[in-house]
Amino acid sequence: MDAQARERSSSAEEPRLPAKKPEQPSFKDRQANSETREKEKPSPSLLDRLREHRLLASFVTCLLLAALIGGTLYWFSVRDYESTDDAFIAARSFAVAPKVGGYVTEVPVTDNQHVNAGDLLARIDDRDYVISVNQAKAQVAVAKANIDNVKAQIDSQHQQIDQAKAQLDQAEAQLKFAEQEEARAKDLVQKGAGTVQREQQTSSDLRAQQANTSRAKAALIAAQLGVKTLEAQLESARASQQQAQAQLEQAKLNLQYTRITAEQAGRVVKLSGAVGTLATAGQALMMFVPDDIWIVANYKETQLKYMRPGQKVEFTIDAYPGRKLTGRVASVQPGSGTAFSLLPAENATGNFVKVVQRVPVKIVVDHWPDDLQIGPGMSVVPWTKVK
Repeated sequence: MDAQARERSSSAEEPRLPAKKPEQPSFKDRQANSETREKEKPSPSLLDRLREHRLLASFVTCLLLAALIGGTLYWFSVRDYESTDDAFIAARSFAVAPKVGGYVTEVPVTDNQHVNAGDLLARIDDRDYVISVNQAKAQVAVAKANIDNVKAQIDSQHQQIDQAKAQLDQAEAQLKFAEQEEARAKDLVQKGAGTVQREQQTSSDLRAQQANTSRAKAALIAAQLGVKTLEAQLESARASQQQAQAQLEQAKLNLQYTRITAEQAGRVVKLSGAVGTLATAGQALMMFVPDDIWIVANYKETQLKYMRPGQKVEFTIDAYPGRKLTGRVASVQPGSGTAFSLLPAENATGNFVKVVQRVPVKIVVDHWPDDLQIGPGMSVVPWTKVK
């Protein structure tokens, strides 16, 4: 007891020192301890991970299933179609040129303007052509007058023929009477009842009547030949009239050609003619694009196995990707595009390399939208249903 009491008293008498605070671990120590704890944890199994991400796994499974079904349906629908990106809009564009020359006096159209059939595109100065028409009309009138004159001469010649026939009839009657007189005079001389003088007189009268008859016949023949001559002149006059009439028609056509009009509906492009331009025959004043346009799709020859005219086509225009239009196959060109080019390929030269050829297919459109600006050369992507 005493010893314990002394120890307590001694400890009570000793001064107490302050307690030391525990040292705080550094950031690196904490990070190392965390990594150690992470390593010591058991790794979760695949089943645990799937359980933790069950919703994500269900979503991915549904997505894969939908993609598989969609891909299958897309393949079943696309396999019946043939498509190509080598396709464009085509039209039979042509140059508008006057058929006669002259100064351009009017151009009532402008670039890219739409016109209807019969609309005026340009006008050539027509004063020279009006004069030509008037001259041709005068030539026709002269030819008609010549015809009337020849016809009158023919009528007069027919009258002369009638007169010649009458004179011939009279001469033949007098000739017959002279022959009878001569016969009687000869008979009387033979019987001794007539004189030689009378017989000579009747013989002379007979020869005179024969000459008159011959002259009347010659006059009739000459009158008849005169009719033939006049009829030939009439044919010549009629030919001259036809020639003059043809010249008149040509002059009228040339006058009409001074008005250059649209033969069909379409658009005016690349306008080069202007008022005051001296245009010659055949000189292009503008280009014209008709409203009748279609699609030329250059399909590969391996895509033509089931392609036939009349099959339906769906297509989009690159300029308007959101619009889907429809049409049908009109025809398939009997040969590849290179076969009808300016320099077709010659496969017999020894350097032949087989490549898949492209064959132009003409596609006509059911209806072109009025609100779209469409023209030749624009690219399209057609889908042709071949099955």
